[in-house]
Amino acid sequence: MNAPRPVLGIINAQRQTEGGGFVVRRPFPTGRVDNVDPFLLLDEMGPVDYAPGKAIGAPDHPHRGFETVTYILSGEMEHRDSNGGHGVITPGAVQWMTAGSGIVHSEMPSNQLMRKGGRMHGFQLWVNLPAAKKMIPPRYQGFEAHEIPSVTMADGAIVRVISGEVAGVRGIVDTTSPVTYAHVTLPAGAAIEWDVDEGHTALVHTFVGSVVANGTEAVEGVMVVCDRSVGPVHVTAGDDGAEVLLLGGQPLGEPVARYGPFVMNTREEIIQAFDDYESGRLGTIVASGSGISR
Repeated sequence: MNAPRPVLGIINAQRQTEGGGFVVRRPFPTGRVDNVDPFLLLDEMGPVDYAPGKAIGAPDHPHRGFETVTYILSGEMEHRDSNGGHGVITPGAVQWMTAGSGIVHSEMPSNQLMRKGGRMHGFQLWVNLPAAKKMIPPRYQGFEAHEIPSVTMADGAIVRVISGEVAGVRGIVDTTSPVTYAHVTLPAGAAIEWDVDEGHTALVHTFVGSVVANGTEAVEGVMVVCDRSVGPVHVTAGDDGAEVLLLGGQPLGEPVARYGPFVMNTREEIIQAFDDYESGRLGTIVASGSGISR
Protein backbone atom coordinates (compact mmCIF):
# COMPACT_ATOMS: atom_id res chain seq x y z
CA MET A 1 0.00 0.00 0.00
CA ASN A 2 1.34 3.42 -0.97
CA ALA A 3 1.97 5.97 1.76
CA PRO A 4 -0.18 9.13 1.63
CA ARG A 5 1.29 11.75 -0.68
CA PRO A 6 3.04 14.67 1.04
CA VAL A 7 1.27 17.98 1.62
CA LEU A 8 2.84 20.99 -0.08
CA GLY A 9 0.93 23.54 1.98
CA ILE A 10 -2.40 25.22 2.58
CA ILE A 11 -4.28 28.10 0.96
CA ASN A 12 -6.52 30.38 2.99
CA ALA A 13 -9.51 31.55 0.99
CA GLN A 14 -10.07 35.32 0.73
CA ARG A 15 -13.39 37.14 0.51
CA GLN A 16 -14.07 39.49 -2.39
CA THR A 17 -16.91 40.76 -4.59
CA GLU A 18 -17.60 39.35 -8.06
CA GLY A 19 -20.21 39.35 -10.82
CA GLY A 20 -23.20 41.57 -10.13
CA GLY A 21 -22.00 42.21 -6.58
CA PHE A 22 -22.13 38.87 -4.79
CA VAL A 23 -19.45 38.06 -2.23
CA VAL A 24 -17.30 34.97 -2.79
CA ARG A 25 -14.71 33.14 -0.71
CA ARG A 26 -11.76 32.41 -3.03
CA PRO A 27 -8.66 30.24 -2.49
CA PHE A 28 -7.32 31.22 -5.91
CA PRO A 29 -6.53 33.26 -7.91
CA THR A 30 -5.22 35.74 -5.34
CA GLY A 31 -2.11 37.84 -4.98
CA ARG A 32 -0.41 34.80 -3.48
CA VAL A 33 -1.66 31.97 -5.71
CA ASP A 34 -2.48 32.54 -9.39
CA ASN A 35 -3.64 29.04 -10.27
CA VAL A 36 -3.20 25.38 -9.34
CA ASP A 37 -2.73 23.65 -12.70
CA PRO A 38 -5.14 22.70 -14.31
CA PHE A 39 -7.49 24.78 -12.12
CA LEU A 40 -7.74 28.52 -12.68
CA LEU A 41 -10.30 29.65 -10.10
CA LEU A 42 -12.44 28.37 -7.27
CA ASP A 43 -15.16 30.58 -5.78
CA GLU A 44 -17.51 29.70 -2.96
CA MET A 45 -20.65 31.78 -3.53
CA GLY A 46 -22.24 32.55 -0.16
CA PRO A 47 -23.87 31.23 1.84
CA VAL A 48 -25.96 34.37 1.78
CA ASP A 49 -29.64 34.96 2.53
CA TYR A 50 -31.46 37.24 0.07
CA ALA A 51 -34.65 39.16 0.74
CA PRO A 52 -37.34 39.01 -2.00
CA GLY A 53 -36.22 40.95 -5.07
CA LYS A 54 -32.62 41.32 -3.85
CA ALA A 55 -30.85 38.24 -5.25
CA ILE A 56 -27.98 38.98 -7.64
CA GLY A 57 -25.95 37.03 -10.16
CA ALA A 58 -23.62 37.37 -13.15
CA PRO A 59 -25.20 39.09 -16.19
CA ASP A 60 -24.14 38.39 -19.79
CA HIS A 61 -20.36 38.00 -20.12
CA PRO A 62 -17.97 36.12 -22.46
CA HIS A 63 -15.48 33.29 -21.98
CA ARG A 64 -12.87 31.57 -24.15
CA GLY A 65 -10.21 28.94 -23.56
CA PHE A 66 -11.46 27.11 -20.46
CA GLU A 67 -14.45 25.48 -18.73
CA THR A 68 -16.73 26.80 -16.00
CA VAL A 69 -18.32 24.44 -13.50
CA THR A 70 -21.20 25.66 -11.32
CA TYR A 71 -22.35 23.45 -8.43
CA ILE A 72 -25.30 24.62 -6.32
CA LEU A 73 -25.94 23.62 -2.70
CA SER A 74 -28.79 26.04 -1.89
CA GLY A 75 -30.88 28.36 -4.05
CA GLU A 76 -31.26 28.41 -7.82
CA MET A 77 -29.38 29.93 -10.75
CA GLU A 78 -30.61 30.20 -14.33
CA HIS A 79 -28.02 29.66 -17.06
CA ARG A 80 -28.36 30.92 -20.63
CA ASP A 81 -25.67 31.04 -23.31
CA SER A 82 -25.10 32.12 -26.89
CA ASN A 83 -24.79 28.50 -28.02
CA GLY A 84 -28.40 27.77 -27.05
CA GLY A 85 -27.63 26.19 -23.69
CA HIS A 86 -30.20 26.80 -20.97
CA GLY A 87 -31.01 25.35 -17.58
CA VAL A 88 -32.01 26.19 -14.02
CA ILE A 89 -29.37 24.89 -11.63
CA THR A 90 -31.19 23.70 -8.50
CA PRO A 91 -29.79 22.43 -5.16
CA GLY A 92 -27.42 19.52 -5.72
CA ALA A 93 -27.27 20.10 -9.48
CA VAL A 94 -24.25 20.94 -11.62
CA GLN A 95 -23.57 22.76 -14.87
CA TRP A 96 -20.33 22.08 -16.77
CA MET A 97 -19.83 24.57 -19.59
CA THR A 98 -16.96 24.25 -22.04
CA ALA A 99 -16.35 27.75 -23.38
CA GLY A 100 -13.81 26.52 -25.91
CA SER A 101 -13.59 28.87 -28.90
CA GLY A 102 -15.91 31.34 -27.22
CA ILE A 103 -19.32 31.79 -25.68
CA VAL A 104 -21.40 34.44 -23.95
CA HIS A 105 -23.38 33.28 -20.92
CA SER A 106 -25.26 34.54 -17.89
CA GLU A 107 -25.96 33.03 -14.49
CA MET A 108 -28.81 34.85 -12.78
CA PRO A 109 -31.18 34.10 -9.89
CA SER A 110 -34.17 32.01 -10.92
CA ASN A 111 -37.65 33.53 -10.99
CA GLN A 112 -38.49 31.74 -7.75
CA LEU A 113 -35.40 32.91 -5.86
CA MET A 114 -35.94 36.46 -7.06
CA ARG A 115 -39.62 36.52 -6.05
CA LYS A 116 -39.38 34.74 -2.71
CA GLY A 117 -35.78 35.33 -1.65
CA GLY A 118 -33.83 32.65 0.18
CA ARG A 119 -30.39 31.22 0.74
CA MET A 120 -27.80 31.05 -2.05
CA HIS A 121 -24.75 28.83 -1.69
CA GLY A 122 -22.60 27.11 -4.29
CA PHE A 123 -19.27 26.90 -6.04
CA GLN A 124 -17.80 27.90 -9.36
CA LEU A 125 -14.66 26.20 -10.64
CA TRP A 126 -12.68 27.17 -13.73
CA VAL A 127 -10.81 24.34 -15.47
CA ASN A 128 -8.13 25.23 -18.01
CA LEU A 129 -8.16 23.71 -21.49
CA PRO A 130 -4.95 22.53 -23.17
CA ALA A 131 -3.67 24.65 -26.06
CA ALA A 132 -4.77 22.03 -28.58
CA LYS A 133 -8.38 22.23 -27.32
CA LYS A 134 -8.84 25.90 -26.48
CA MET A 135 -10.71 26.50 -29.73
CA ILE A 136 -12.99 23.46 -29.66
CA PRO A 137 -16.74 24.10 -30.11
CA PRO A 138 -18.57 25.25 -26.96
CA ARG A 139 -20.56 22.64 -25.03
CA TYR A 140 -23.04 22.70 -22.15
CA GLN A 141 -23.72 19.80 -19.78
CA GLY A 142 -26.31 20.07 -17.03
CA PHE A 143 -27.26 17.38 -14.50
CA GLU A 144 -29.90 17.36 -11.76
CA ALA A 145 -29.12 16.32 -8.18
CA HIS A 146 -30.65 12.87 -8.58
CA GLU A 147 -28.45 12.17 -11.61
CA ILE A 148 -25.15 12.68 -9.78
CA PRO A 149 -23.74 9.31 -8.61
CA SER A 150 -23.19 8.95 -4.88
CA VAL A 151 -22.36 6.39 -2.21
CA THR A 152 -22.87 6.27 1.55
CA MET A 153 -19.92 4.68 3.34
CA ALA A 154 -20.13 2.41 6.39
CA ASP A 155 -19.19 5.27 8.73
CA GLY A 156 -21.88 7.53 7.29
CA ALA A 157 -19.70 9.54 4.92
CA ILE A 158 -21.58 10.56 1.76
CA VAL A 159 -19.58 10.92 -1.45
CA ARG A 160 -21.14 12.66 -4.48
CA VAL A 161 -18.98 12.37 -7.60
CA ILE A 162 -19.50 14.92 -10.34
CA SER A 163 -16.52 13.81 -12.45
CA GLY A 164 -13.66 11.36 -12.18
CA GLU A 165 -13.74 8.49 -9.68
CA VAL A 166 -13.77 8.46 -5.88
CA ALA A 167 -14.58 5.54 -3.54
CA GLY A 168 -15.39 3.32 -6.50
CA VAL A 169 -18.00 5.75 -7.86
CA ARG A 170 -17.56 7.33 -11.28
CA GLY A 171 -18.96 10.77 -12.00
CA ILE A 172 -21.46 11.63 -14.71
CA VAL A 173 -19.74 14.53 -16.49
CA ASP A 174 -17.83 13.87 -19.70
CA THR A 175 -14.71 15.97 -19.13
CA THR A 176 -12.41 17.32 -21.83
CA SER A 177 -9.30 16.32 -19.87
CA PRO A 178 -8.99 14.12 -16.74
CA VAL A 179 -10.66 15.99 -13.84
CA THR A 180 -12.02 14.72 -10.53
CA TYR A 181 -14.67 16.73 -8.71
CA ALA A 182 -16.40 15.29 -5.64
CA HIS A 183 -18.40 16.63 -2.70
CA VAL A 184 -17.88 14.65 0.50
CA THR A 185 -20.00 15.03 3.64
CA LEU A 186 -18.31 13.54 6.71
CA PRO A 187 -19.94 12.94 10.10
CA ALA A 188 -17.72 13.46 13.16
CA GLY A 189 -14.68 11.18 12.95
CA ALA A 190 -15.64 9.73 9.56
CA ALA A 191 -12.93 9.29 6.92
CA ILE A 192 -12.46 8.91 3.18
CA GLU A 193 -9.49 7.62 1.18
CA TRP A 194 -9.07 9.15 -2.26
CA ASP A 195 -6.87 7.30 -4.74
CA VAL A 196 -5.39 10.01 -6.98
CA ASP A 197 -3.62 9.21 -10.25
CA GLU A 198 0.14 9.60 -10.06
CA GLY A 199 1.26 13.03 -11.24
CA HIS A 200 -2.18 14.59 -10.83
CA THR A 201 -3.02 17.66 -8.79
CA ALA A 202 -4.92 16.83 -5.57
CA LEU A 203 -6.77 19.50 -3.58
CA VAL A 204 -8.94 19.17 -0.48
CA HIS A 205 -11.07 22.25 0.16
CA THR A 206 -12.92 22.40 3.49
CA PHE A 207 -16.02 24.58 3.54
CA VAL A 208 -17.84 23.25 6.62
CA GLY A 209 -16.22 22.10 9.88
CA SER A 210 -12.66 20.84 10.01
CA VAL A 211 -10.62 17.89 8.71
CA VAL A 212 -7.17 16.37 8.82
CA ALA A 213 -5.91 15.68 5.28
CA ASN A 214 -2.73 13.61 5.09
CA GLY A 215 -1.72 14.85 8.51
CA THR A 216 -2.56 18.52 7.90
CA GLU A 217 -5.45 20.18 9.73
CA ALA A 218 -7.77 22.39 7.70
CA VAL A 219 -10.70 24.39 9.02
CA GLU A 220 -13.51 26.02 7.07
CA GLY A 221 -12.15 28.10 4.17
CA VAL A 222 -8.78 26.32 4.01
CA MET A 223 -7.53 24.28 1.05
CA VAL A 224 -4.90 21.56 1.44
CA VAL A 225 -2.58 21.21 -1.57
CA CYS A 226 -0.98 17.79 -1.95
CA ASP A 227 2.17 16.83 -3.82
CA ARG A 228 1.75 15.32 -7.30
CA SER A 229 3.70 12.18 -6.40
CA VAL A 230 2.11 8.76 -6.13
CA GLY A 231 -0.09 8.01 -3.13
CA PRO A 232 -3.63 8.46 -1.81
CA VAL A 233 -5.23 11.30 0.12
CA HIS A 234 -6.76 10.49 3.52
CA VAL A 235 -9.36 12.91 4.89
CA THR A 236 -10.78 12.56 8.42
CA ALA A 237 -13.47 14.84 9.88
CA GLY A 238 -13.12 16.64 13.19
CA ASP A 239 -15.48 16.48 16.15
CA ASP A 240 -18.25 18.49 14.46
CA GLY A 241 -18.12 16.74 11.09
CA ALA A 242 -17.16 18.41 7.82
CA GLU A 243 -17.91 18.99 4.17
CA VAL A 244 -15.12 19.13 1.59
CA LEU A 245 -14.55 19.32 -2.13
CA LEU A 246 -12.02 16.92 -3.64
CA LEU A 247 -10.48 18.39 -6.80
CA GLY A 248 -8.03 16.48 -8.94
CA GLY A 249 -6.72 16.92 -12.45
CA GLN A 250 -3.95 16.31 -14.93
CA PRO A 251 -1.60 19.34 -15.02
CA LEU A 252 -1.19 20.90 -18.45
CA GLY A 253 2.24 22.44 -17.90
CA GLU A 254 1.54 25.20 -20.44
CA PRO A 255 1.86 29.00 -20.35
CA VAL A 256 -1.21 30.75 -18.96
CA ALA A 257 -2.21 34.12 -20.40
CA ARG A 258 -5.36 35.41 -18.73
CA TYR A 259 -7.24 38.64 -18.69
CA GLY A 260 -10.74 38.91 -17.29
CA PRO A 261 -13.00 36.34 -18.94
CA PHE A 262 -10.41 34.88 -21.33
CA VAL A 263 -7.65 32.35 -20.64
CA MET A 264 -5.26 31.52 -23.47
CA ASN A 265 -1.55 30.76 -23.89
CA THR A 266 -0.27 34.06 -25.31
CA ARG A 267 -1.02 37.77 -25.05
CA GLU A 268 -1.77 37.85 -28.79
CA GLU A 269 -4.49 35.23 -28.30
CA ILE A 270 -6.05 37.34 -25.53
CA ILE A 271 -6.11 40.38 -27.82
CA GLN A 272 -7.76 38.28 -30.53
CA ALA A 273 -10.37 37.02 -28.04
CA PHE A 274 -11.33 40.59 -27.10
CA ASP A 275 -11.51 41.55 -30.77
CA ASP A 276 -13.75 38.58 -31.55
CA TYR A 277 -16.05 39.39 -28.64
CA GLU A 278 -16.32 43.08 -29.46
CA SER A 279 -17.01 42.19 -33.10
CA GLY A 280 -19.89 39.94 -32.07
CA ARG A 281 -18.23 36.72 -33.20
CA LEU A 282 -18.93 35.00 -29.84
CA GLY A 283 -22.65 35.48 -30.38
CA THR A 284 -25.39 36.85 -28.15
CA ILE A 285 -27.86 35.35 -25.72
CA VAL A 286 -31.45 35.09 -26.89
CA ALA A 287 -34.08 36.06 -24.29
CA SER A 288 -31.45 37.07 -21.74
CA GLY A 289 -32.53 39.29 -18.89
CA SER A 290 -32.30 40.16 -15.25
CA GLY A 291 -33.67 36.89 -13.90
CA ILE A 292 -36.86 38.65 -12.70
CA SER A 293 -38.83 37.49 -15.73
CA ARG A 294 -38.07 35.30 -18.71
